[in-house]
Amino acid sequence: MLDVRRLRLLRELSYRGTIAAVAQAFSYTPSAVSQQLSLLEREAGIALLERTGRRVTLTPAGRRLVGHAEAVLERLERAAGELTGFRTGPTGPLRVGAYPTAVRALLPPALAALSADHPGLEPMISEVDPAEVAHALRAGQLDVALLHEYDFVPCPPDSGLGTTPLLTEPMYLASLTAREPDGEHPCLGPWREDPWITSTPQTLCHTMTVRACQAAGFTPVVRHRVDEFATVLLLVAAGQGVAMVPHLGIADAPSDVVLTRLPIERRTVIAYRRGAAGHPAVEAAVAALRTAVPPELRSGRRPVE
Repeated sequence: MLDVRRLRLLRELSYRGTIAAVAQAFSYTPSAVSQQLSLLEREAGIALLERTGRRVTLTPAGRRLVGHAEAVLERLERAAGELTGFRTGPTGPLRVGAYPTAVRALLPPALAALSADHPGLEPMISEVDPAEVAHALRAGQLDVALLHEYDFVPCPPDSGLGTTPLLTEPMYLASLTAREPDGEHPCLGPWREDPWITSTPQTLCHTMTVRACQAAGFTPVVRHRVDEFATVLLLVAAGQGVAMVPHLGIADAPSDVVLTRLPIERRTVIAYRRGAAGHPAVEAAVAALRTAVPPELRSGRRPVE
């Protein structure tokens, strides 16, 4: 019989690529992970990993077993949700991860709704970089999380996650002056000569800004790199450059900052482990998060299991 805990480690290795990263995710030592994977190979009766020096890759049999592991883990999530449903209601810890603007704009009203409707739940909020959300969900560090993607930077699919659309928000160009459309590239062309304020490199927002500008025929000259949109808007107000800001980030925009709506969007989904959509705690979190979204931003598409 194949051990489910070892299957989980193999599945995570297929995503993370190194034993050290898997060990960090599950708070194990690398040697303990290696030992567990060796035991899994014995249970399977076939090589699942190819070791070349310090590098480890999955064999064809290992990759096939990961597919079965995904199905097994999904069924276990469904089973856990059904068993929880026999109780009087969702109770206990609920670990929620979100990006900073969502923590500020959506989580306070969502938590108030959860407390009113499900007093037995104990939500625990963590700010999480969207790039780390999938890993944290699969490793069991989070139960529910908010993921976003931008035009020009789509979110790659993850077979271990299910999602429910939450909101779609427009992007704005924040500047000190309104400008007339500029010929072939009316969207961002008028600001091609300005200094830009972007998020830090490797973030989705930074990548989106650079790609959007390149699509408009220029590469932005970046003066400042700041992740918090409230600070970005203060820098714009101080004449330090222009920036792209999502709808949830403009609540406290200084009065002298001009916001020009762009034909670019940011989309947010609620993510959870595949198979957990019917878990009472996840259902409660989804419902509470939806109540926190302004009606004009709500997404109406169906969940993706």
